[in-house]
Amino acid sequence: MELLHDIKISLLSLLFCLVIPVMSNSQLDSGDINWWCDQTPHPEPCKYFTSHSHNHPLPQNRFDFRKIMVQVTMERALMAQKQVLRFRPKRNNKRQKAVRADCLKLHDNTILQLNRSLDGIAGVNQTCSDFDIQTWLSTALTNIETCRLGSRDLNVLDTMITPATSTNLSRLISDSLAVNGALLGSEDEDVPSGGEEFPGWVSTKDRKLLQSSSIRPNLVVAKDGSGHFRTVQAAINVAARRRSMSTRFVIYVKRGVYVENIEVGINNNNVMLIGDGIRYTIISSSRSVRGGYTTYSSATAGIDGLRFIARGITFRNGAGPYKGQAVALRSASDLAVFYRCGFEGYQDTLFVHSQRQFFRECYIYGTIDFIFGNAAVVFQSCIIYVRRPLRGQANVITAQGRNDPYQNTGISIQNSRVMASAELRPVVRAFKTYLGRPWQQYSRTVYMKTYLDSLVSPFGWSTWDGSDYALNTLYYGEYKNFGPRASTRYRVRWKGFHVITSAAVASRFTVNSLIAGKSWLPSTGIPFASGL
Repeated sequence: MELLHDIKISLLSLLFCLVIPVMSNSQLDSGDINWWCDQTPHPEPCKYFTSHSHNHPLPQNRFDFRKIMVQVTMERALMAQKQVLRFRPKRNNKRQKAVRADCLKLHDNTILQLNRSLDGIAGVNQTCSDFDIQTWLSTALTNIETCRLGSRDLNVLDTMITPATSTNLSRLISDSLAVNGALLGSEDEDVPSGGEEFPGWVSTKDRKLLQSSSIRPNLVVAKDGSGHFRTVQAAINVAARRRSMSTRFVIYVKRGVYVENIEVGINNNNVMLIGDGIRYTIISSSRSVRGGYTTYSSATAGIDGLRFIARGITFRNGAGPYKGQAVALRSASDLAVFYRCGFEGYQDTLFVHSQRQFFRECYIYGTIDFIFGNAAVVFQSCIIYVRRPLRGQANVITAQGRNDPYQNTGISIQNSRVMASAELRPVVRAFKTYLGRPWQQYSRTVYMKTYLDSLVSPFGWSTWDGSDYALNTLYYGEYKNFGPRASTRYRVRWKGFHVITSAAVASRFTVNSLIAGKSWLPSTGIPFASGL
């Protein structure tokens, strides 16, 4: 029975949930687009939009069909972008303007992700893998959902800003994810059981920068005027004007509290921020939903450019517990690293929005859903500090946002510690604390070899506002945790909750498998466990 149980869990935790069936030879030769569409999660929009697009030959195999699906999806994404551009907010309606600004940015990002996918499919990007394409398609779908959620944050009518085409666009992206998912290799990766490594996408030069105590930065930021700039954003703007985005641009931020909001734009790649340590270099702001911002735009720091790295910096949202959602850092940077950084807030502190991310030796403070989003992200050797919430509130550490079974996303917390902060410790018995709750239908979070202190509820996990939403479709797992609340004896009995006993199943949530597989496994660098 144990073996069957492990096999079941293993299948549930695969990076895609369904496989498009293999065709017969007659179907291979038929090129029947309706047959292909019938195998997708949303056959009707697939049939309609592929039949109304006259630029594509009939598919002869699964690879042809994938290309057609992503191309048709791109056409709809461009249409949706035009509709958002045409919307004109009322002159004095700041909320409409805020939601529109988010949606424009998110639709631009969606088009970029679809372009990356098409380049990979066409062979323009020779290093692109099917796993990369699944990541970028996952991000495209997350972007559309984030646009919708912004309307909800500020009570703006969805149809005014989020175009009517969004529903069909989401369904087409979902179909594209399903088709690409069927092409992903299903063989297990070789996962080392130990090894001190650093993620493979980090170059040898970047590893040295992460470890070095003496760095030659391209620019220096200093509040006292001893650097090139007094604000962090001014230095980031210079980085964005570089001719070459393929080389690392290092910005050294001297000690001080920098009260500003920063943005690393979608095409501002390979930026590295290095501070003097989490106690000394702090970037702080206080935007919040109750202050008129969407959750997305409330971020003190918004990171979109590829391969962003931060070391020795604290990102803080000082809005406080009464202001609702207030993000300290929002990251949609693919292949991003945060090393020895701090993230301080209350509700929604750390928005791991999308793409692939890695956090090492970081401190994360918050109360409600304070690690949330739909990235594929691994936290290693981090300390998660739960703060004191408002009276009547419960603490929830994670709210993972996977809303499609094909998205290769999830939160993995490994070799870390969950503890009460100094302000919660004296009153810890007055508040309940949960490991996570399902923000979206296919929410996926695991804790592995992590210390769970006594503040964690014996039930472990929370429902979404008392409902039975997603309890059968989520995937929550615990593997070899320790500490006063590590026992799973009284844990929830949901279909989607799993006490993981198999190392093979647990390994699917390591850096080697969840984030990128073999290509992320270097042999040198700062301590990093590629496996369990």
